[in-house]
Amino acid sequence: MKIINKIAATLMVVTLFSGSALAQAKITVKGSDTMVILAQKWAELYMKTNKASIIQVTGGGSGVGITALINGTTDIADASRQMKQTEIEKLKARYNTLGVEIPCAKDGVTIYLNEANKVNELTLKQLSDIYTGKIRNWKELGGDDTEIRLYGRENSSGTYVFFHDEVVKADYSSNVQSLPGTAAVVNAVKKDINGIGYGGAAYAVGVKHAYVKKDANSKAYVPTAESIAKNYYPITRYLYMYLRNRPTGETKKYIDWILGSEGQSIVTEVGYFPVK
Repeated sequence: MKIINKIAATLMVVTLFSGSALAQAKITVKGSDTMVILAQKWAELYMKTNKASIIQVTGGGSGVGITALINGTTDIADASRQMKQTEIEKLKARYNTLGVEIPCAKDGVTIYLNEANKVNELTLKQLSDIYTGKIRNWKELGGDDTEIRLYGRENSSGTYVFFHDEVVKADYSSNVQSLPGTAAVVNAVKKDINGIGYGGAAYAVGVKHAYVKKDANSKAYVPTAESIAKNYYPITRYLYMYLRNRPTGETKKYIDWILGSEGQSIVTEVGYFPVK
């Protein structure tokens, strides 16, 4: 089956089959739009050499995946943020378990700018002021005298939550256009000279990466293998897999493979960063 490498809508379901469906172990993975390209690639390559497995990958957002984990409709929830305490409490109430958190990759949340934008770098404070509506014109940042147009993710997205909690730290401006996937954010900024967006590093194709710095006196960085590994890039995060209980059987074998050298090499290939 041909793998779809770019996702136009996070609700798209891609099921990958290897060999006969009879006597195969099925593993369901659901959640993060940020991770869906990576999760599909992992599934595709794993099943080529592990004929006993069927791995079904579905996007929809981190919140959707975690809800599915709580409801018992997925084995693994992919999330680009940590589970909330309220979600952990729901999991405990239903299964008497706190769940299992497995960091499986790292990401630098990338600030997307149109390639024609004169602005090249931003501080965390400026990003907060942009996304809360305090800064509304590129002229205030050294750019053209034009209105800033804001693009972001829907509130079921782990990236939405992470960017809010770690960067914006206040209510988003009502002018933010919420889009259903990271690819849609990139595409909007690509077409809009005055646009700005945020999302996973692996999606940043055809747009300019803004250099980001902690404050006015710090050095600015874009997400690279070195800046992520050394924690220089100020919007670095882990990407997670969540399970209800400790993995066993084929699920454990699959997760061990993801965390091993082959699985982590795919992390780099896709455009994210290994956990080790």
